[in-house]
Amino acid sequence: MMEDTYKTIEKPSEGYFKDKGSKFFAFAYPIKTEEEIKEILFTLKKEHHSARHHCYAWRLGTEEIQYRANDDGEPSSSAGKPILGQLLSFDVTNILVAVVRYFGGTLLGVPGLINAYRTATAEALKNAKILIKRIETYYELNFTYNELNEVMHIIKQENLNVVNTKFEDKCSLVFSVRKSEAPRTEQIFINFYGVEIKKLE
Repeated sequence: MMEDTYKTIEKPSEGYFKDKGSKFFAFAYPIKTEEEIKEILFTLKKEHHSARHHCYAWRLGTEEIQYRANDDGEPSSSAGKPILGQLLSFDVTNILVAVVRYFGGTLLGVPGLINAYRTATAEALKNAKILIKRIETYYELNFTYNELNEVMHIIKQENLNVVNTKFEDKCSLVFSVRKSEAPRTEQIFINFYGVEIKKLE
């Protein structure tokens, strides 16, 4: 069975951890682009401008996953990596977790920091509603008006998700289908004389 689902969070959530006076506020966000990440981090730094550190990690993508971790001045690998580690252990993607630290006057040492960033992140993820989503493959169909009824019949029969349509003399339609079903669906339209099918990247 082809792996065609991924896990992400439905909406932003928060977590909190306190150690020796230092407060760690974790904020988890569902994301789709790196632009979004920049905007969220910019806003967060403005809202928490008096915090000592704004550390974060993110994962983006469903098959080829990009990721990044940032310690924002904490000792190397004591903040970003533990945050990223939680994203991996919860197996979530298209997500950003930023942990804002208000320093409490006592140094926690690297093991203490790792524990704090990991625990705050885990709390935020436990408080989130985690969704399982399908990885979809997108196709474009081109055909003439004569084939329209039959094309729509297949779409209904196969329960395909129509994304957009243009029905004129020459018709075009974009649909998505669950990745594991894509080869079979593609074959149906390849065998349909008069219809041109193109996979969209």
